[in-house]
Amino acid sequence: MPRDERFILNPLGLVGAYRITCRKLEDERGFLERMFCGRELAERVGFGTIAQINRTFTRLAGVVRGMHYQMPPSAEAKMVTCLHGKILDVIVDLRKGSPTFLHHAAITLSADDNCVLFVPRGFAHGFQTLQPDTELLYLHDNYYDPGHEHGLFPLDPELGVRWPLQISQISDRDRSHPIISKDFEGVIL
Repeated sequence: MPRDERFILNPLGLVGAYRITCRKLEDERGFLERMFCGRELAERVGFGTIAQINRTFTRLAGVVRGMHYQMPPSAEAKMVTCLHGKILDVIVDLRKGSPTFLHHAAITLSADDNCVLFVPRGFAHGFQTLQPDTELLYLHDNYYDPGHEHGLFPLDPELGVRWPLQISQISDRDRSHPIISKDFEGVIL
């Protein structure tokens, strides 16, 4: 690894999506971990600008949040990291014409793994908390626009997501998201 390269990209099997391991610099005091470098991430994954930073906190284990996405022109890429606790993070490729259209990837993120999930534009995103008091940090490359927000029903059999814990809670909003219809063509970016 070149001396200044701080990120190891691990492809998730969905075109453009990565689990990114952030290299730690450690000594007897503790560590320094670069979680974002606009120049390096722009060159490597096309994510170089942060428009918005969000944080979530979830009290209970088993809570499912998602599956959310933004339609163009407000589509957004995001980087998700777990600051406290542990989650199963799930993304679904919704890009029309993508070779991995409607396929999903699920990875575990925890406060201890120094990893970030890179979610490209045109993907739905959701997660289940695997521990109580779980906190996430999101870096977004576009601004939230409620007029372009959409979601998928997280228990849709078409998605095939296997949530590992018994579901303790899903918001009414997320429960009301539609299942994927047969005529769903995807997101055109």
